Amino acid sequence: MSQSQPQQQRVAVTGASGLIGSALSAFLSARGDQVVHLVRRAPRASHEIEWDPGSGRLDPGRLSGLTAVVHLAGAGVADHRWTPAYKQEILDSRVNGTTTIARALADLGEPISLVSGSAIGAYGDRGEEILTEESDTGTGFLADVVRAWEYATNPAQEAGLRVVHARTGLVLTPDGGAMKRVLPLARVGLAGPLGTGKQYWSWITLQDELRALAHLIDHDLAGPVNLVSPKPLRQSDVMKALGTRLGRPALLPAPALALRLALGEFASDILSSARIMPSALTASGFVFDHDTIEIAMRWLVEQA
Repeated sequence: MSQSQPQQQRVAVTGASGLIGSALSAFLSARGDQVVHLVRRAPRASHEIEWDPGSGRLDPGRLSGLTAVVHLAGAGVADHRWTPAYKQEILDSRVNGTTTIARALADLGEPISLVSGSAIGAYGDRGEEILTEESDTGTGFLADVVRAWEYATNPAQEAGLRVVHARTGLVLTPDGGAMKRVLPLARVGLAGPLGTGKQYWSWITLQDELRALAHLIDHDLAGPVNLVSPKPLRQSDVMKALGTRLGRPALLPAPALALRLALGEFASDILSSARIMPSALTASGFVFDHDTIEIAMRWLVEQA
């Protein structure tokens, strides 16, 4: 396993305009890496490479000399109500983009690592069960999406390249995702439990997410890696910790029926339980900056 980071690495990022992608680009640049963006338009700068994931178009030669590709592009799961058309977009945007990247890297034939975005939705709704990378995948729409998404990396794997599936959990940040919606409610004491509140949420702060992705670039891990804190909690305890940090405890639950009416099928994902451990990440020597919910919520509120 690699123990030291080279002086400078050249890393391509897809989805660089998104929440995690833009933050990761800044993080890698700040530590001295050269960051290249894959964009779906004509390049406007020397650090941009044009690609078209929908049609599978990407010139493999443009990837020459990279250390790694971090592939984060895909339609947002929580951005729209899950109509049949949007569910198809969620699937296609992940499979088509990943296939395009994997085939280009395989055709190029250089030893470039692929850190491919994935999600803990792979495990489905598993109640109290403690889950690791060794656990079987689950059932449901998101589990099906993740299986197809990860399978799409096969061309790179078959070419002998190192491929990591970064199975990210609930990312805590005031700038997007669930917390962007929850924080304003929590400030007025309205962010109570969702449904029963007994479901497990496997979370990670954005800061640790970025550090973990950089760790995957630098170290020789392969296969699924859970990007979650070592202390998953029941959803009600996550909300309680946030309310305590804000000095605004929230006790009233949001009924499951109301969530389903407001969010449609996506509510089932919010109400599902996934008690996941970052076994591969910690075994490789990664140390979390925010390993408890109290530390995480202090950081979250300071960033808001």
